[in-house]
Amino acid sequence: MSNEAVQEAQASDHFSMFSSQSARIKYSYNTIREVKSFTVGELFSAYRDILWDDGRHKYNVSSFVGEIGEILLGERFSAFDQSTLDNLIGTLRQRGNSNATINRKMAALSKLLRKAYKMGDIHSLPEFRRQKERAGRIRFLEKDEEARLFAAIKSRSEDAYRLSVFLVDTGCRLGEALGLIWNDIQEHRVSFWITKSGRSRTIPMTVRVKDVIKLPPTEGRRPKGPFTKLSQAQFRTIWNDAKAEVGLGADDQVVPHILRHTCASRLVQGGIDIRRVQMWLGHQTLSMTMRYAHLATNDLDGCVVVLETPRFKGPDSDVEHALPSSTAAAQETKSGSVEEKPSPKAARKSSKTG
Repeated sequence: MSNEAVQEAQASDHFSMFSSQSARIKYSYNTIREVKSFTVGELFSAYRDILWDDGRHKYNVSSFVGEIGEILLGERFSAFDQSTLDNLIGTLRQRGNSNATINRKMAALSKLLRKAYKMGDIHSLPEFRRQKERAGRIRFLEKDEEARLFAAIKSRSEDAYRLSVFLVDTGCRLGEALGLIWNDIQEHRVSFWITKSGRSRTIPMTVRVKDVIKLPPTEGRRPKGPFTKLSQAQFRTIWNDAKAEVGLGADDQVVPHILRHTCASRLVQGGIDIRRVQMWLGHQTLSMTMRYAHLATNDLDGCVVVLETPRFKGPDSDVEHALPSSTAAAQETKSGSVEEKPSPKAARKSSKTG
């Protein structure tokens, strides 16, 4: 055997040893899975009770998923590709959905698909991009509107009235208030454990709130919490009847959530900084609280003083110059007009003549 043949044989033996020691391949038939396809509705039926708690939000998500399934014509899929998502968003926009509405619907779909992906039901996910939202006008109640609305609610239900006062002074969500139990309420503070963001928070109570959480003496067992006698549906029915009575029935922004906006607006207008308002409301991000930042106008009041400074025209030009505030004030008479002071030369001439 030639030297070349011997070297080739040695190399072959070396490769065999390397491949057998370093590249061991195991085959397991247990990991082979049948590729199945699902509709959006089938995935929602499988995971809705795991992903969403019972309540209005779950009801809204059910409506969103139903509309998405209808747009997709009940198509079954094992992978949700980017073109399908882009076509879905385009169809929603053609139907008149705003970017904010599209974002809410896509958030529900994204949550559902991510769960299905983790469970192995689908094997690819598209990239969900948040649509740019325009900052809309935030409606909140004026003091007189609150008084009229709350009076109408109280005439229908004392429990609904107590809940309304609690909502506007704490700024909590309706579901957070209804989920309270007595252990969540201390002497001066209330803690919210069941929240939309999943983060608990504790805030101090106003005098009004302390009064309304006290249940009137009644016979029988005390309920589990201060507002557990009411359901969301019952409260909304009372709310809608009361707002129609006081002339707000046509305003579709006057919903129970307006009480949260009202609380936030009053905090900002009262000079509370945005960070503290974020903590009070339990917002997950500061950008959510920044929707109320335009109401913090106290720091801009000094700008008006500068703009309202009296102005005068120079003697040799038509250009206006700002008078120093001290000079302007000294020249103002009781009537608000500015006196013309004689020049020193004119004053000396006048004294000689006298």
